Amino acid sequence: MDSLKIVFSWLGRFLEKTRTIMLNLVTAFVLIFFIVMIYGALTSGPEIKDPSGRVLLVNPEGTVVDQEVFNSGFLSSIGTGPSTDQIQTRDLIRLIRAAAEDKDIPAVLVDFSSTSFAGTTTAINIAKELKALRDSGKRVVAFNDRLTTSSYLMASQASEVWVHPVGSISVKGIGGVRAYQKELYEKLKINFHNYSQGDFKSALEPNTRTGMSENDRMQREALLNPIWDEMKSLMAEGRGIDSDDIQYFADEYSGFFSEAAIGNIAYAIENKIIDGTKSFPEFRQYMIEEFGIDEEAETETYKTISYKEYAGQIDEDFSHSDNQIAVITAEGAIMEGDISRGVAGADGVVKQIRSAHENENTEAIVLRVNSPGGSIIASEMIRDELFAAKRKGLNVIVSMSDIAASGGVYISTPADYIFAEPTTITGSIGVAIALPTLENVADYIGINFDGVVTSKHGAWDQTQAVDDDLDKRFARWGADAYDRFISVVAESRSKSYEEIKEIAGGRVWIATSAREIGLVDEIGGIDDAIAHAANITKLEDYQVKYYGEELSNAELILKELLENSDVSFGEHKVMSVLNDLAILYETLAGIQEPKALLTCTDCVVDLD
Repeated sequence: MDSLKIVFSWLGRFLEKTRTIMLNLVTAFVLIFFIVMIYGALTSGPEIKDPSGRVLLVNPEGTVVDQEVFNSGFLSSIGTGPSTDQIQTRDLIRLIRAAAEDKDIPAVLVDFSSTSFAGTTTAINIAKELKALRDSGKRVVAFNDRLTTSSYLMASQASEVWVHPVGSISVKGIGGVRAYQKELYEKLKINFHNYSQGDFKSALEPNTRTGMSENDRMQREALLNPIWDEMKSLMAEGRGIDSDDIQYFADEYSGFFSEAAIGNIAYAIENKIIDGTKSFPEFRQYMIEEFGIDEEAETETYKTISYKEYAGQIDEDFSHSDNQIAVITAEGAIMEGDISRGVAGADGVVKQIRSAHENENTEAIVLRVNSPGGSIIASEMIRDELFAAKRKGLNVIVSMSDIAASGGVYISTPADYIFAEPTTITGSIGVAIALPTLENVADYIGINFDGVVTSKHGAWDQTQAVDDDLDKRFARWGADAYDRFISVVAESRSKSYEEIKEIAGGRVWIATSAREIGLVDEIGGIDDAIAHAANITKLEDYQVKYYGEELSNAELILKELLENSDVSFGEHKVMSVLNDLAILYETLAGIQEPKALLTCTDCVVDLD
């Protein structure tokens, strides 16, 4: 026994020392890492360049969004996965407009091949800004090794478009297909009960049908065709060709590979879709001949300044007025909890609205909505807080972005006035609710359920069948939510219940049609909404305050250091696996806790 005590005593001391050594090593490595990062940031920070005579390189890498968002736990999330830069639409527009007025900038070089957009309306708005830049007389050059629908939309606004000889160009258009898995559920012996409200509410069709319904097809065509026509028109006008030429190219020369699309490129040159091809050295020499060699560069190249370097030198448009118009963004799925990328967390949005209406300098609130909807209670939370602002006498103006559908419409109902972009997708006044039940699965694998409960359905869950009584209850649950939705919209739009019910049904509308049926008041962008807020509040001077998630001082410093250093993080495999497991758990948990949603999952239009 004494020998065992000695052994375990020694082992305990050994493990304690090992733990201390490992802890010290980890601490040392962390300190060394941050020292290296800080040193790198301080020694390799952005050099202030004189933009005079330099070509402005606009090549955003990341996603163009209305409002930059940082996930909660910014510090702890570092290193847990690859990050995607966010470029605020207003910042990009401000930069393009500044370049148009800057006589010291001889040209702008655009490359949007690494850029994605929050939606088609955002992409169209940026393309129009590039068109205005070219129309201002500024020379705009586009050079890409590959062009997709979205990047060609941008490139087509340039004065000249060049592609690498063995690159690719493909304009696929918009839209797509989705999987319909009714037969899969049947083969898995899963019953799917659909209590969605609205003949056009198609969010759950993939689970209940083997193909698209005619109603869904009709509404999708009514949305996609006007948006695609607008995009084709911009492309064609930029290149001085007909829209039919773009359509033919999209139909006959779609590219499915990211390089060596030589046939596509040859056709594009012949039909003025692009100007021609240049290799990387050829393009570099071309730009040197056009704009001069950069004597300060380590290698032979032309004079350039990055858009980030240039943005840091643009004078801020700032008013010293005490009058503030608060701009609050609800971007992404409306859910309970904090704001994160792709999620308009109701807790966070409500906090921003409250901060705005509690600020004595706030004269009006503009709510920028870019959401396909989501949770009913989360939508109610946002709506409640907007009414709290209105009770204080503040005007609320809504500006709809790419999408303001279903729950996006619901949170817009407190508005005094609603603006929507020409290609905004809105409507979808309906309720999506369905639940799978697994009684056939349980029977097939030989599981029976029995027990004692003190209420009729106290032990019911989705492993059991839905009887007639429950079926009626679930149907009534969905109908009640739909009835409230219609009533809320009718009251907000000063229309009768019957008038709104006639245009509801879960149907989605393009904004120009939504204006005709009274769902929105005026076609216009965020600037129009802000100007209207100032006008109805009778403000002679004001400043615009954009509300967003605020980082702590430590997070702000670290963010600045990361942006100014060359340090990058790879994806941490363990954290990635845990994240995947968490997503799987949430999916399974959703089966146990079905929810009625104000959502329009098929309203999102992706761009390649």
